[in-house]
Amino acid sequence: MTATTLRRGRLSGRLVVVSLGAPAAPLALLLLVREPNLQVLITLGSVLLTCLVVGGFALSRLLTTRYHLTAERLELSSGLLFRSRHSVPPHRVRSVDVTASPLQRLLGLATLRIDTGDQGRGLRLDGLTAADAADLRRLILGWRATGPVTADDGLLCELDRSWLRYAPLTVWGVGSVLAAAGGVYRTLHEMKIDPLSLGVVQDLVRRFGSVPLWYGLLLAALALVALGAACSTLTFIENWSGYELRRAEGGVLRVRRGLLATRSVSMEEGRLRGVELVEPIPLRWAGGARLDAVTSGLGDRDENRRRRLLTPPLPRAAALRVAGQVLAGEGLLDRVGLASHPRAALRRRVNRALIAAALAAGVLAGLGLWLGQAFVTAGWVTGLVLAAVLTAFAWDAYRTLGHGMRGRHLVMAYGTFARRTVVLRQDGIIGWTITRSPFQRRNGLLTLGATTAVGDGVHKVRDVSVDQGLKLADAAVPALLAPFVEGRR
Repeated sequence: MTATTLRRGRLSGRLVVVSLGAPAAPLALLLLVREPNLQVLITLGSVLLTCLVVGGFALSRLLTTRYHLTAERLELSSGLLFRSRHSVPPHRVRSVDVTASPLQRLLGLATLRIDTGDQGRGLRLDGLTAADAADLRRLILGWRATGPVTADDGLLCELDRSWLRYAPLTVWGVGSVLAAAGGVYRTLHEMKIDPLSLGVVQDLVRRFGSVPLWYGLLLAALALVALGAACSTLTFIENWSGYELRRAEGGVLRVRRGLLATRSVSMEEGRLRGVELVEPIPLRWAGGARLDAVTSGLGDRDENRRRRLLTPPLPRAAALRVAGQVLAGEGLLDRVGLASHPRAALRRRVNRALIAAALAAGVLAGLGLWLGQAFVTAGWVTGLVLAAVLTAFAWDAYRTLGHGMRGRHLVMAYGTFARRTVVLRQDGIIGWTITRSPFQRRNGLLTLGATTAVGDGVHKVRDVSVDQGLKLADAAVPALLAPFVEGRR
C-alpha cells in the first residue's frame, strides 16, 4: 500500500544565481579595469572558470535533488554521478531550521535544515523558495509530533528597542576590531606594502607623534573601545532584528531573528533539559543578562553553542520572566536561597588570585635585574594592584557559588567574569562525575558534575563539601549514588 504523500517537490532554479553570487563579485570588479594586463586577464580567466564549475554543480543539484514527505518518512535524493538517498522516520527528527542569506532573501529563497541527531549531521535543502521552506517546516514539525498540525500557541518574547543599550557591552566588538586590523596588516604585508608608509598612518603620526606616550596610548585605547562598541552594536542589529521567541506548532520553541541573514531555529520542548542564565561583565553591571537553552538536536557541540540562544542581551528581570515561561516554573533561576559553599572554596579562589599577582610582579621584577630599577618598582606596584583587584574578583566568585533543588530541578550558580546560573530537569541528568584535586582533598571539597546528553555535556557544582555533594546527587537522582551516600552515614 502506497503511503499518503504530504508534499513532494524540488529546488528552485534561482539557486544557480545564488551559487554564482560569490565568484561573480570579483569578476565584476575585474571588468571595471580599463587597461587590463596579463595578470588581470589570467585572474579573469580563473574567475570565469570558477563560475562555470560552481554553476555546473548548482545545476546538477537543481536537476537531481528531490524530496518526498509521506505520513511514514521523509525521503531526500540527490547527486548526479554519486547518487545518495536519505530516508528519515518521524522519531529521528530533532529540529527543523530555516535560514536565508542576504542574496537568498533578495531572490526569495531559503535553506531548510533538518537535524536527525546523527553525530551532528543533518539534511539540508538549500535552494527552496521561502514559502516552500516555511510550509515544509510546518508540515515536518506537525508530522513529527504524531498529532494534528496546530497554530502557534503564543509569543513568549519579542525584541524591545530599548535592549539596544546592551549591545556595546561586550568584549567581542573589541576582539573583532583587533582581528580585522590583524587581517588587514597581514594582507598588506603579503602584498609587500608597509602599513606605516600609508598616507593615513603618516597623517596620524604627524598629528600625534609629538604627544606624550601615555596620552597616545589613552587615545588609542579610547578609539579601540569606541570602534568595538560600534561593531558590537551593528552585530546586535544584524543578529537580533525581528527577534521572536514562540511556543509554536508541533511542541517546539522557535527562535526567529536576523536582519540581512534570517535564522529560524526550532527546539523540541521534549528534548529541553533546562536553561542557563549568562551574565558577563560588563553586561551584569548594567543589569542585563542572556538566556540559553540546554537542549539536544542542535548539531554538534559548536553548533549547539551557536544555536541554543533563547534571547539577546536583555534586562535580567525579563530574562527571568522568559525562563519561567519556558520551564513553566517561577523563581527557578533566583540565586537567593541557594545553599552556600564552604569557606575553603573562598580560600582556594583567593590563593589563585594571589599566585597570579605574584607571578606578574615576579616577571617584571626579574626584568628589572637587566633593564633597570624602574621595572622592579613597576613589578611591586603591579603586584599590589593585581592582588587587590583579583582578590575582589575571587570574593565575588565565591559569593556567586550556590546550589540546590527546587522541585524537580537542579540549580547551580558559579562564575565571576561571566556569572552562570543553570537549571536542569532531574530527568535530564544521566550520570555524575566527581573530581578532586590535591587541594580539594586536603580541604574536604569536591566538584560534582551533572552529566547530560546535551549542550556542554557536564554542568559542574564547584567546590562543595563531600557531604554536600553526595547529598545533592542523591536528592537529584536518588538511585545513582545511594551506595556512596549510605557508606558515609
